[in-house]
Amino acid sequence: MATIVVPENVSVYEDAEILRKACKGWGTDEKAIISILGHRNATQRKQIRQAYEELYQEDLVKRLESELTGNFESAIYRWILDPTDRDAVLANVAIKKAETKFHVIIELSCITSPEELLAVRRAYQSRYKRSLEEDVAAHTTGDLRKALTAYRYDGHEINEKLAKSEAAILHEAIRDKTFNHEEVIRILTTRSKAQLKASFNRYRDDHGKSIAKKLLYDPANVLQKALRTAIRCIDDPKKYYEKVLRDAIKRTGSDEDDLTRVIVSRAEKDLRELKELYHKRNSVALDDAVAKETSGDYKAFLLTLLGKQD
Repeated sequence: MATIVVPENVSVYEDAEILRKACKGWGTDEKAIISILGHRNATQRKQIRQAYEELYQEDLVKRLESELTGNFESAIYRWILDPTDRDAVLANVAIKKAETKFHVIIELSCITSPEELLAVRRAYQSRYKRSLEEDVAAHTTGDLRKALTAYRYDGHEINEKLAKSEAAILHEAIRDKTFNHEEVIRILTTRSKAQLKASFNRYRDDHGKSIAKKLLYDPANVLQKALRTAIRCIDDPKKYYEKVLRDAIKRTGSDEDDLTRVIVSRAEKDLRELKELYHKRNSVALDDAVAKETSGDYKAFLLTLLGKQD
C-alpha cells in the first residue's frame, strides 16, 4: 500500500500558482513545495506540470532544478517525474556507475513487470536517444554485461522437472563457486519469475536453506553480487528493498542515493508494507531512522512521502 496522503479535492491550477510563488523572489519557499508535491499522486503531479507550463510558459521541473540544491533537489526531481521517466533517469545514473550501482538495473529487470519495463525502455530511448540495452552494454563487460542485458521470459507456467534440474545446477555452481557458468547466467536472467521461484523453492527443499543464504555475500566478486541481487529481487522484493533501506541508513554517512530511490519509487506502491517489515526486522520505525540520519528540507520531504503529516 502507498504511504503518501493525498487530499480529496485538488486544483492543479491553484497548485501551480502556489509553486510559482514558492519559486519567486529572493528565497525559495521549500515548505510550500513539500506541502504541495508531497501530497500529490503521479497523475496529479503530471497535471500540475502541464498547468504550470500552460500558465507560465515554463517547465516546472527545470524551474525546481534551478531553485533547489543537494539531496532535496534530487528527491524532488525524481518524485515530480512520471514514474517510467523516473526509472529511465535512475537507470541512466546507475549505468554511469555500473560497477557499483548495477543493482538498480537488476531491480528494474527483476521486479518491474514486463509491461512496465517496456515503458521504461521507451522512456529511456526518448530521453537519451539511445536504447537502455545499448548503454548497459557500453558501460559493462564480460559476464556482468551478459547478466544485465538478457531478456527474461514472462509466463506463469511452471515445470517442476525443470525446477529440480536447474536447482541442482545452481547448487553445483554455488558449491564450486563457478558463478560465471553460462548455464547459471542463462537460468537467472532468462527464466520467468514463476519458474525461478519454483527452482528456488526446490533448492530450499533439497538443501535446507534458501539459495540467497547459500550464495554468500562477497564484495570482491561483482558477478556474484549481481546474481545474488537478482535472486533476492525475484524471490522476495519487499525483503530486498528493506535490506537496501537498512544498508542505506546504517552506512557511515548514509547512502542518500539508495534511500531516496527506494522511498520515492515505492511511496505509491508498497512503502507501507516496507515500513512494517523494517520495523519488524530492526525494532525501530523507518520514519524515526530516516529522521535521525537526514536533515533539513530533505528530511521533511522524505518523511512526508513516508506518510508523516506536516
